[in-house]
This record gives sequence, structure tokens and C-alpha cells, in this order.
Amino acid sequence: TELLLAAGNTGRVVNIKKGQFLSPHSMKNAADKVSSTGNKNILLTERGTTFSYNNLIVDMRSLVIMKKVGYIVVIDATHSVQMPGAGNKTGGSPEFILPLAKAAAAVGIDALFVEVHPNPKEALSDSESQLPISELKELIIQVKKIDEAVKK
Repeated sequence: TELLLAAGNTGRVVNIKKGQFLSPHSMKNAADKVSSTGNKNILLTERGTTFSYNNLIVDMRSLVIMKKVGYIVVIDATHSVQMPGAGNKTGGSPEFILPLAKAAAAVGIDALFVEVHPNPKEALSDSESQLPISELKELIIQVKKIDEAVKK
């Protein structure tokens, strides 16, 4: 609570990432704490929910539920493909970044977050769940087409 209030008091944009253990309904409580400071510059970010061992799952319903809270909804398409605790570092399934981003656009997200790197295997953090930067343009083209169709 103190961190959310302090962030809200800055007057800057506050990006609240949904904890891997939280329901999307719980995001309203976090947003309300920031909003109580008078700051309405709030982003709500979905980044996957813990499911079984070493898997994160994005429930597309969560994006719709968070949208009803009334703030900008973001999908973190790269964190969502992580596989926590898979060996001595966090693993990932980057082949699912594009399908998740497209599905999120289809349900009406407001923003997309994607970690990119010229050579993901050399990235110092989250190397197993980053998109090669060479694939970013095509991802944006495909997601934008879906977004435009949905928001007509």
C-alpha cells in the first residue's frame, strides 16, 4: 500500500503489473490506492498467472476484467511466456509471444509491452523470453491490423 501511494503521489504514470498470484479483480484495489492520491495516470499490466510448475498462463478474460476498472490495459507479451524455476534460471517459450500479443489485441488491449534484444541468448536478463529485435516489425504490423479491426 505504501509503495502504491508513494507512486501515486509522484503524479507520474504508474504501471501496476498484476502479480502472478493475483486475480484480475484484485487490480481494482491496487488502482484505487493510486487513484486515492488524485493520480489517474494508471496502467494495468497483465503478465501471466502461475499455473502448475514452471508455467505462466494468460487468461484472456483477465484483460477484459481489468479493462472494466477504467484504466489503460497492457499485455506484457514477453513476461507472459516465461517459465519460472525451469532449471537454474527462468526459462521461456518465445514462440508464443506473437500469438499472445495477437490474442490480446483481439480482446481490445490498449498497449503492448515486448522485451526485445538483437540476440536474446546474450541478454543479461530474461534471455529465454525475449523477442529478437528483427521480429519486432512484423509483430507490430500483425498486432496493429487486429487492433484496428477490433476498434472500428
